[in-house]
Amino acid sequence: MNDIFRVPTAAASAADLLGSYHGGDAFFSSPHQTLLAQGVAATLPALPVEALADAARDLLAAHRRPGQPLPLLIGAIPFRSDAVAQLCIPARVHYGSGSAAQLLDRMQPCVATPAADVAAATATDIRHQPGKQGYQANVSQALALMQRGVLDKVVLSRSLRVAAQIDLPGLLQRLAQRNVLGYTFAVPLGDTQRTLIGASPELLLARRGRHVVSNPLAGSIPRSADPAEDQRRARGLLQSAKDLHEHAVVIDAVAAALRPFCSRLDVPAGPSLLATPTMWHLSTEMRGELADPATTSLQLALALHPTPAVCGHPTAAARDFIAEVEGFDRRYFTGLTGWCDADGDGEWAVTIRCAEVGAHDATLYAGAGIVPGSEPALEWRETSAKLNTMLGAMQLEAALADTPEVQS
Repeated sequence: MNDIFRVPTAAASAADLLGSYHGGDAFFSSPHQTLLAQGVAATLPALPVEALADAARDLLAAHRRPGQPLPLLIGAIPFRSDAVAQLCIPARVHYGSGSAAQLLDRMQPCVATPAADVAAATATDIRHQPGKQGYQANVSQALALMQRGVLDKVVLSRSLRVAAQIDLPGLLQRLAQRNVLGYTFAVPLGDTQRTLIGASPELLLARRGRHVVSNPLAGSIPRSADPAEDQRRARGLLQSAKDLHEHAVVIDAVAAALRPFCSRLDVPAGPSLLATPTMWHLSTEMRGELADPATTSLQLALALHPTPAVCGHPTAAARDFIAEVEGFDRRYFTGLTGWCDADGDGEWAVTIRCAEVGAHDATLYAGAGIVPGSEPALEWRETSAKLNTMLGAMQLEAALADTPEVQS
């Protein structure tokens, strides 16, 4: 767990900030710190990914004022390197103290959103891309390429568009309540009147001073409501050769990308289990010390992105295959969400378990890592379980339970 941050002593409670959130604000909560950002003082211009870190450093330095709190950039970075990041310096930043667990204790119970705020979904206002048959065909095609040695791993995702009116503050509260040890976020997407919102379990990179933490996840299985079965699945995941291989591919790649920046990097010999309300994940937390204290959290995060946990390996071949077969633009899904301040400190979560929400619709996303031994039907089930994080928080599981998986 990322525990390298200390919240300012004058901070409000995380619950207060969560209760103060309104659409158009930016919100980012980790297990140890919560940020509520309001207004825009400056926006990072549209730049190639390779130019973002230097431009961010210059913009933050230009807004640094003696005796004033450090300026920070907050926002989202897309999956594709040629897409535009949404990063800005807010006009005001409020810091929340208390962990997510404490937040739960201090909040009033979140009541169900009235039916008027969440429209009941029907088969006519749901779009799967790709549908079940198409997704499983993509998995089969990926497995054939692995047999030929073209791919070692690829992450294949799908999207689900729902016509519904979503109450953003209520959705954010429910996500925070269910995401005790993760990263809850809401980022306004420029002038589109849409919000990227979600509850990621995965920390890509946190930096404080010379200290860095990365906690990649790879290898997962849906949880069960039956306690005995749930524990059986957890034990099975820790012993699964297929999932351990998938996890090792990710850890080796992340460690190799971090080592050039670190004078020391500690990587555990094997993974542990991380639980969310819907999934068991294999997790490895690596910690290091920077060789150069001028290296920023954003620079490190961009050097790691995209990891094999969200793209695949080899990266170029996996990226090309994703573009060829998925059939939709991931946009910010499997990108990065977080913040970086003028000292270079920051936190960047992998943008999963998320949705883009507009005034009358929401698009949800989920993916699964495909490696030799993957089974198309089980990968479809895994993505369905992952979609339930957002569907449950939107209170739409029942409406979608019997929906035909129609491909758009």
